[in-house]
Amino acid sequence: MQQVTTSNKIWTKNFISLSLTQFILFTVFYSLLTTLPMYVINILGESQANAGLVVTFMLAAAILVRPFSAKVLDILGRKRSLIISVGVFTLTTFFYLWIESFIPLLALRFIHGISFSILTTATGAIAADIVPESRRGEGLGYFAMSMNLAVVAGPFIGLSLLQFISFEMLFLVLSLLMVLSFILSLFVIIKEQPSEEQGERAALSLKISDLIETKAIPIALVSGLVGIAYASILSFVPVYAEEIGLAATASYFFLVFAVVMIIFRPFLGRAFDQKGAKVVLVPSLLIFAVGLAVLGFTTTSVTLLLAAALIGLGYGTLLPGFQTLAIQRTTSDRSGHAISTFFIFYDLGIAAGAVIWGMVIAGFSFEMMYLFGAVLVLGTAGILYMLLTKQEKVKSRE
Repeated sequence: MQQVTTSNKIWTKNFISLSLTQFILFTVFYSLLTTLPMYVINILGESQANAGLVVTFMLAAAILVRPFSAKVLDILGRKRSLIISVGVFTLTTFFYLWIESFIPLLALRFIHGISFSILTTATGAIAADIVPESRRGEGLGYFAMSMNLAVVAGPFIGLSLLQFISFEMLFLVLSLLMVLSFILSLFVIIKEQPSEEQGERAALSLKISDLIETKAIPIALVSGLVGIAYASILSFVPVYAEEIGLAATASYFFLVFAVVMIIFRPFLGRAFDQKGAKVVLVPSLLIFAVGLAVLGFTTTSVTLLLAAALIGLGYGTLLPGFQTLAIQRTTSDRSGHAISTFFIFYDLGIAAGAVIWGMVIAGFSFEMMYLFGAVLVLGTAGILYMLLTKQEKVKSRE
């Protein structure tokens, strides 16, 4: 069992160090996600299709390795897994400096994806350990904000620096940021107390329970549906804005998204802990659906930014809320498996959504894509409501 903190404080040295480690990691991740396609086209002279592969290869590696990442945590321990995976991620970031052709770049992206998968599983599991159980919804909400802020910071840093420096210098800057992330990870202290049960799981034999936490599958499926819907934002907002003549406003979309999320996340996190998941997550899904619908009808900068605000308010609390529910369904020593299971379905949702919405755009339009997305989220809200209601009935009978 992992040692659970008895303090009710969230903002401890451990939590701050882990959050900063995660923030820098995702800042580098999103910076590379934005700039590497440009590097492939402009420097390596490859096609746009090949530029897309540098994104796909890393995500594919993360999805393939994700089921085994919790097993790695069992074998190595959470702290050691964190340090090793941050170290590997840092080293592979340095290797971008010497890549001069496309195939080695794909191989490097695949290795990057492996370390990314294990790293994010480790940070999620450790965060669940060091946040007070009574404030888990609020604490994991703050922790998830480090990733959400990086969605804005990463592309901003990457694209801004490229106006003044070369790609090689950008890769060096990002590598040095990862060195800082590695140093911060060393300050994360977690006392792991091996038990006989953990020793058995750490054996080299592999069972289905080593790959997924079956108790977390229902909420993980819900997160996968949300991932499909969110893929329409992550992949297509800039292209959609350009098509409707709002390219200049598109750069502010994710900024408004992040600001609204920062403002409301503390309140929604506390409400989750005090009033329950249903009171927070179901309305959040409804607001997310409204935001997608507004986006589908957008014709002006005002409505585009209104959609960003609604989506930031609705979507912003869903991921930490779902992670908390997944963790609550199991024991503390299985939180890594619950986090891994959550990310398996969420990552698959993002990957599938990019493909599905691309076909919807080709067959219909951007506007219809966002309206279909709104309908999907409304349906997901209904599924979550029934799931949480059933859970409440089970608890009341115990």
